[in-house]
Amino acid sequence: MTELAAVLFDMDGTLVDTEVLWWEATAEIAARIGHRLTDVDAPEVVGRAVEDTAAHLVRVTGTPDADGVATALTAAFQERVDRGAPMRPGADRLLAELAMEGVPFALVSASPRSVVDSVIGGALAHVPFAFTLSADDTVRTKPHPDPYRAAARRFGVPDAACVAVEDSPDGAASADAAGCTVLVVPSMLPVPARPGRIFAESLEEVSVAALRGYVAAGGAGGDGPPVGDG
Repeated sequence: MTELAAVLFDMDGTLVDTEVLWWEATAEIAARIGHRLTDVDAPEVVGRAVEDTAAHLVRVTGTPDADGVATALTAAFQERVDRGAPMRPGADRLLAELAMEGVPFALVSASPRSVVDSVIGGALAHVPFAFTLSADDTVRTKPHPDPYRAAARRFGVPDAACVAVEDSPDGAASADAAGCTVLVVPSMLPVPARPGRIFAESLEEVSVAALRGYVAAGGAGGDGPPVGDG
């Protein structure tokens, strides 16, 4: 039976309510280059890396400067994050419970290092992460498996002994591909149910005991039991 070795948390939309800030930043830059952001754009924006969203805006506007768009997106997002990002419901309690029980945990984000460091220095300054990984720390970021595989290697544990906590389709796909058990707490976009994915409406429903149970069971799947203790 596999035992829980580590918990790997996404940041934006999972621990801190920054997905809204990213949407606002993207809307601002999109408007600047002649595009009005709508729900149709959401799959190319929510939970996506800066370069992916910039490439989308280049496609829909014909703007030739992808690097310039990516730089503008990062700056607009950074400005908003620096003003403060509230934590998601239940996040503080779960992180404190993990620390109290001695379960290692880390941050695995698709945001640039500058944004991760800003949030770590602000809303998450009190959280004792073992380490943090940003989009700048692996060759490929989410939805590729590289970030979660890198995190498991840093801990020196099997991927299958890790629970990845995610809110977006790309993040869940990354954790799936790495072989982690995936706990999905959706924020702005629906995430499809697949084998090995567990769903919760909020981190308020999640306990350390439940996380241990999911790893031991090899993932409860999209139609598995509730995530709380009962």
